[in-house]
Amino acid sequence: MADNTHASCGGADDDRDDAAAPGAAKSPVDQERIRRAVREILSAIGEDPDREGLLETPARVARMYAELFSGLHEDPRVHLKKVFTEKYDEVVLVKDISFNSMCEHHMLPFLGKAHIGYIPGGKVLGLSKLARVVDVVSRRPQVQERMTETIADLMVEELAPKGVAVVVEASHSCMTIRGIRKPGSICVTSAMRGIFRSHLSSRSEIMTLIYGKN
Repeated sequence: MADNTHASCGGADDDRDDAAAPGAAKSPVDQERIRRAVREILSAIGEDPDREGLLETPARVARMYAELFSGLHEDPRVHLKKVFTEKYDEVVLVKDISFNSMCEHHMLPFLGKAHIGYIPGGKVLGLSKLARVVDVVSRRPQVQERMTETIADLMVEELAPKGVAVVVEASHSCMTIRGIRKPGSICVTSAMRGIFRSHLSSRSEIMTLIYGKN
């Protein structure tokens, strides 16, 4: 899913992608502990963790978890510190910010897109910073409702805008590949703050900008 702005399965190549870059900082994630746990899981389901196809799987999963949960060790606020003083007082909206996260209930991925809009209160933010905030917040064991609220609250606390609107749409693997098994279902959550919460006309405007015809 491409990013739009309005101011208005693994094979041999996986090992190359997983390799740490030279000079990269050591991950705070205990990958060795994850590796041991994955071996136990493979044994518990009746597999042989020592067969050829699974020999490197525990290490691959450990590296993958270090990447998927990197947001646990990052502060999204750092991306909201660089602001610019502007008198602009209309809607700023970044649509279709793609993300992937991990449902903390089943440890299965949910993927989708976030739309973030705000009305500045004298300070505007570089548009790419909104995408970075979404990345950090999503790369944690997560539930969509909390993710939506967290992003909105961060915007309010750091930017003091007149209003913030965050809408998140996602498909959840825990619903599409297990349990009720309903592929194609989408969960939509929203968090409205300031003028978008108190004024119906402002809420209608932002929702039209997100879902209306281009």
